[in-house]
Amino acid sequence: MGCSKNLVDSEVLLSQLEKGKFEVMHDSNETDFDAVFINTCGFIHDAKQESIDMILDYAEAKKRGKIDKLYVMGCLSERYQHELEDELPEVDRYFGKFDMKAMVEELKVTYHPEYIYERKITTPSHFAYLKISEGCNRSCSFCAIPKMTGRHKSRTIESLVMEARYLAKKGVKEVLLIAQDLSYYGIDIYGKNRLAELIEKISEVDGIEWIRLHYLYPTKFPMDILPVMRENPKVCKYLDMPLQHIANPVLKNMLRHVTREETEALLAKIREEVPGVVIRTTMLVGFPGETEEDFEELKEFIEEQKFGRLGVFPYSEEDGTYAAEKYKDRLDQETKQERADEIMEVQQYISAELNQQKIGKEFKVIIDREEGDFFVGRTEFDSPEVDGEVLITSEKSLKKGDFVTVKVTGAEDYDLYGELI
Repeated sequence: MGCSKNLVDSEVLLSQLEKGKFEVMHDSNETDFDAVFINTCGFIHDAKQESIDMILDYAEAKKRGKIDKLYVMGCLSERYQHELEDELPEVDRYFGKFDMKAMVEELKVTYHPEYIYERKITTPSHFAYLKISEGCNRSCSFCAIPKMTGRHKSRTIESLVMEARYLAKKGVKEVLLIAQDLSYYGIDIYGKNRLAELIEKISEVDGIEWIRLHYLYPTKFPMDILPVMRENPKVCKYLDMPLQHIANPVLKNMLRHVTREETEALLAKIREEVPGVVIRTTMLVGFPGETEEDFEELKEFIEEQKFGRLGVFPYSEEDGTYAAEKYKDRLDQETKQERADEIMEVQQYISAELNQQKIGKEFKVIIDREEGDFFVGRTEFDSPEVDGEVLITSEKSLKKGDFVTVKVTGAEDYDLYGELI
């Protein structure tokens, strides 16, 4: 359940159990298993509820004798283990987010930390996530993630390059660098940010053709990655940087430690240094104290900036956060959802406008799958599962993972149509 960082943890567990001679499956629709592990999310209310519902479904399957053992791991279990043990005793054992050794040994399998980089890839074989760090040192007032993941812990460059080589040998061509905060990479173990160096090292791995960056923070942004993005052909001109808001009073209450003026200067610098870059961002609406004026300022900012990709969340009050304890949640859920919908209406118009400008242009595209009459792929400006796709007509058969050149012939709000060159 939850984010791509959880997916990587699941892939490590699958690999460790497979080395112990278990037959393992990921997200199977079947229920006849010796053991089921549910990797939970604890991010926001809806995600937590989805995880609890999944636990209840498998607890019922266990009662019916469909499975023998039920285990729960991940962020929700890390944060609420004792409460879950009291409320859902049907689960055989709860594990925290970092209890990999205990999970493996629970099934009488020897834990092999030396092979931790060897993951059982559950994504399509041509792309994979590479988690470069755990935890977060930021103190955003709305976010409970640091309470579950702890402080920032970078992995070494050497271990990450080793894992990238392993992924490449497995057929991976696109690597998505993920962390709670890429922009803090290396500071804890090297004394300075070394994200740019890490990107360069991974780009030297034979077989890796695209490197994509997810989740950078605008405060203390690592400016030395911009020349790498501009000059290294393997680095996608794509930057995922959740901004959350733009009105200074809201940013201050969110403890983002950045102002509108600083944000606008950073965006201008990124676009100047990396021509053609597509910036993906995420906004949070309905934060306690967000006035109608603050919300209108956010809408106008989005209209001005014309982000290539944008997502939005209504504010969810999370137990134990600074915002939950200090600020009263003054807006009802209906108002928060209405504001989120308004933002997405603005972004839908922007996305449609930007897509229309691509008609007649040619793009390098990676093929993800065949679907109906189309081969479906993505440009370097689109991340899997969250962004738009290119629907391609071709008399020639295309395989997953192929890189092809496509001329755009049509556009919808988020997706493109094209023909093979």
